[in-house]
Amino acid sequence: MANIDLSSYNLSELKSLQREIEKAMKDRQGEEMQKARERILAIAKDAGVSVEELLVTTSKKVKKAGSQKSPPQYQNPEDTSQTWTGRGRQPRWLAEGLANGKKLDDFRMG
Repeated sequence: MANIDLSSYNLSELKSLQREIEKAMKDRQGEEMQKARERILAIAKDAGVSVEELLVTTSKKVKKAGSQKSPPQYQNPEDTSQTWTGRGRQPRWLAEGLANGKKLDDFRMG
């Protein structure tokens, strides 16, 4: 890449040059995007798959092996609809119970 001496340019000329560079970059990016699109279409066609099919299968979320929701381990004895998995921040009802002298096992389910 050639080094360009910009020291002789005034501010107006530098701003004009910047606009020209930004336009050239945008144009080049568009050209490269079109080339990439054409390559993708050709690969999909060779594989006998539509681009829509490729997008559908790659956009689905793939669950990790251990990313399933944890079942609740603890329950509020005064309101059994309130549960806690044992992960994350303790719920208020549990923290208050522990502060009042109860043990964590007092809240364990089953």
